[in-house]
Amino acid sequence: MAPVQKNAKTKKVAIKYVIDASGPAGDKIFDDTAFEKFLHDRIKVNGRTGQLGDNVVISRGADHKITVTANSQLFAKRYLKYLTKKFMKKHNIRDWLRVVATDKNVSI
Repeated sequence: MAPVQKNAKTKKVAIKYVIDASGPAGDKIFDDTAFEKFLHDRIKVNGRTGQLGDNVVISRGADHKITVTANSQLFAKRYLKYLTKKFMKKHNIRDWLRVVATDKNVSI
């Protein structure tokens, strides 16, 4: 019996992460524009920082929510949580704020 070839193509699934900073940004503790720039400068794609290309899209909404859309193979939600904690430590607000994942799949 001849082996059967499967012609399965892997589909690139875009995963959307939402970082809700509406509470601290509304109190003017957290600067969401600086955080968006920090993410753009620090997210690594293929081992290089700052070269997001079409693989990662960072956008900021009017309600202080930052949306990061990426291919599923690039990085996990844990990496965004790590970068958020690093930003907060750099700006000395890590002692007053916590990073909590509210949804298992999407939100941070």
